[in-house]
Amino acid sequence: MSTVPGLKGKTLFITGASRGIGLAMAIRAAADGANIVILAKTTDPNPKLPGTIYSAAEAVKAAGGQALPLAVDIRDEDAVTAAVAKVVEAFGGIDILVNNASAISLTDTEHTSMKRYDLMNGINARGTYLCTQACLAELKKSAQAGRKPQVLTMSPPLSMKQHWFEHHTAYTMAKYGMSMCTLGHSGEFKKYGIAVNSLWPRTAIATAALQMIPGVDLKLCRKPEILSDAAYLILTSANPATGQFYIDDELLAAHGVTDLEKYSVTPGTKNFIPDFFVD
Repeated sequence: MSTVPGLKGKTLFITGASRGIGLAMAIRAAADGANIVILAKTTDPNPKLPGTIYSAAEAVKAAGGQALPLAVDIRDEDAVTAAVAKVVEAFGGIDILVNNASAISLTDTEHTSMKRYDLMNGINARGTYLCTQACLAELKKSAQAGRKPQVLTMSPPLSMKQHWFEHHTAYTMAKYGMSMCTLGHSGEFKKYGIAVNSLWPRTAIATAALQMIPGVDLKLCRKPEILSDAAYLILTSANPATGQFYIDDELLAAHGVTDLEKYSVTPGTKNFIPDFFVD
């Protein structure tokens, strides 16, 4: 996977970009001078979940990129459609869609309300499908212009093993729904010249969202930057593959990056918390 000169002048539409992994990816692309669309719901600071679309926009500008913060709930079809129109007006098109927004509840069936089920499936599976559908016309134009457009979804390999389902069936269904979009759309969009892939971490990643899950020790996680660096390699590929389910450390190793110490929250950690869905 040889890489082309960076993401300068490319427009990235990143969902869930106000904090965590989405923000790390936005900042990494901004360093090249990319146009970053920050799509998220948070407009007012929350003491439990730091980061708003506006603080993310400031971070993107500080890193060297252009920023367009848009307050959007990706469950709202009209809002997503309107957001795409605003992006086209501001930046002229869309070259890369990053489906990063995600909701998580590691609860069993007895303890998963239908409201929570709908939230996870509405954001994860339906939101990914909707954003992909809404951006498709612009991604096709990007392909016709020879700009090698991509869709990158933060979702796991599709491992149909019972143990990945039995403790949190609703979450797994919602997360695998995102991966099924990758599987289907990579085949469907091949004729347009749009690459569609997924990326997933081998270990748990230290984010504010993860911090809210009881019993997770962030000291045994890696930083979001391992995913933003891995994503950068995919998004700057001169001849992007399609239909791939990349794991962060494998992808970095394929590019000669095997010393991952800088990504450790706690230097010297050997036994990280493994992420779900990686066999």
